[in-house]
Amino acid sequence: MQIVVRDNNVEQALRALKKKLQREGVYREMKLRRHYEKPSEKRAREKAAAVRRARKMDRKRMERDGSAK
Repeated sequence: MQIVVRDNNVEQALRALKKKLQREGVYREMKLRRHYEKPSEKRAREKAAAVRRARKMDRKRMERDGSAK
């Protein structure tokens, strides 16, 4: 990853770097790696995330189609 510092403006380059890191999920990864996570906990977390994504997609689809349950 490379960030260009223009006109000696380090603050702007730092903001760009932070935005790139956040977009790539580096902060989330660091937070998860602070403590050991058992494989069963990891599976449970990933499964819960998948359920949340599926429900969100269903809500979006219902909203787009204009249908109600």
